[in-house]
Amino acid sequence: MAVLFQIALRNLVQARRRTLLIFTALALVTVLLLLLDSLSKGITETMIRQATTLSAGHVNVAGFYKARVDTTAPLVTGVSKLRAIVEENVEGLDYIVDRHRGWARVISPTGSIQSGLNGVDIEKEGRFIERIQLAPQSDYRDGGADRVVGDIHRLTEPNTAMIFAAQARRLGVDVGDMLTLSTQTFGGMSNTTEVRVVAVAKDVGFLSNWSVFVPKEVIYDLYRLNDDTTGAIMIYLKDPSRAEATRAHLAVVLREAGYDVMDHRPEPFFAKFQQVLGEDWTGQKLDLTTWEDEVSFMKPILSGIDSISFILIAILVVIIAMGIMNTMWIAVRERTREVGTLRAIGMSKERVWLMFMIEALVLGVAATGVGSALGLLVVAGVDAARIEVPWVAVQAILMSDILHLAFDPAVALKAIAAFTVVAGLASLLPAIRAARMKPITAIHHVG
Repeated sequence: MAVLFQIALRNLVQARRRTLLIFTALALVTVLLLLLDSLSKGITETMIRQATTLSAGHVNVAGFYKARVDTTAPLVTGVSKLRAIVEENVEGLDYIVDRHRGWARVISPTGSIQSGLNGVDIEKEGRFIERIQLAPQSDYRDGGADRVVGDIHRLTEPNTAMIFAAQARRLGVDVGDMLTLSTQTFGGMSNTTEVRVVAVAKDVGFLSNWSVFVPKEVIYDLYRLNDDTTGAIMIYLKDPSRAEATRAHLAVVLREAGYDVMDHRPEPFFAKFQQVLGEDWTGQKLDLTTWEDEVSFMKPILSGIDSISFILIAILVVIIAMGIMNTMWIAVRERTREVGTLRAIGMSKERVWLMFMIEALVLGVAATGVGSALGLLVVAGVDAARIEVPWVAVQAILMSDILHLAFDPAVALKAIAAFTVVAGLASLLPAIRAARMKPITAIHHVG
């Protein structure tokens, strides 16, 4: 085997021009695969970060309350008892917060937008405070200073609000300005309240376009609720990958505790209003979801990127396989007399076949290994550079204004294995042809 390996290396060096061409092509395809996979995983990580910062926990205990058959509200009652059950029955719990949910027209003197309302107790929102960055005035106001003038901790004050930079631009407001929130109560009556902007945060992608954060008391007043209600109990896990298992376990526990739990639908809560409104029941029903369910409407973006990546890589792999096969055919033709000599001195057909296969496999491992190393360096460099994306349309796809790539070593190892197998399969037919040559015919071959 060592001799065959030496022969394979010698032949690759001898045909260095062809070797370098195929080597470069395989390495570049590996780099491209890793870049596309890192982009997809980067978007996924951004989606998780956005979802679990702005609108969902890893697992959410939410629901709908119907005072009458023809009304519905995204509301959970008896929060203190429900939180106690959750805390006792969630394995690997990191922490819990509960937030109110609402929907209102946000009105300023120069404009208005429709936005989701998030009622928070900011003193208990440690992760939220860590992840949200406040925007300098220059991000949302022409001629504004390049400094932050707001303070997120002022959400402890009554009748205050935090909005995002894109919303501040559309509304034409700054820290200290007043906004009017107008909505219908869950009983169907119109109600308004005024809040003061105390902070303007940097946009964090698609979800921040319709998120306004206010103290819980604003939601209580606006919707006429008591303080033992909430919109959702958001559960954060030490291991987010256990979200679905935790959701399923909690559904069983809550049913056994006497709660009416809706059948699981992997959709965000706002997509279920029409179904719930058309159902003939009153009272409380709980709805358990994961973070993936709450952002499922954004998954087509990932599916599109993954589909394009698959098609592009498949085309390139076919081209590379044809190139390797063509190169091996040329190598067999050029080395016909050498093969005949080896067969004449006693080398078996199997060893001749193995010699050509080792040559292709060595080329595949070396090229994809170098390509994986280059891919890691490129991904790490691009991610560390924190490249800003200036185009709004691209920001919507990436779900961030910063290009984020996430390298996965497991994908690199799979790429090395897969492309090496492709190289081996592409060389199979030429290797079989070389092994079947008759020694006397091969030795007398001319050309």
